[in-house]
Amino acid sequence: MEGKNCSSCKRKIVNDKGSVIFKCPQCTDLEIVRCTECRANGVKYHCGCGFVGPN
Repeated sequence: MEGKNCSSCKRKIVNDKGSVIFKCPQCTDLEIVRCTECRANGVKYHCGCGFVGPN
C-alpha cells in the first residue's frame, strides 16, 4: 500500500496493517483507501460519483 493516501484523512499509508483498498461500492471506478484510524472511527469518505461511506 505504499504511495497511497487515505481517502478520508489524506495521510500516506505506509506499514499500516489495518488499512484497506477497495473499489467504490456504487460506481466501481474509483479506488478508496482507508487507514486503520479512519476505519476504526467511522470517518466518512467521498467518491466522485457522489457515494458517501461508511453507512
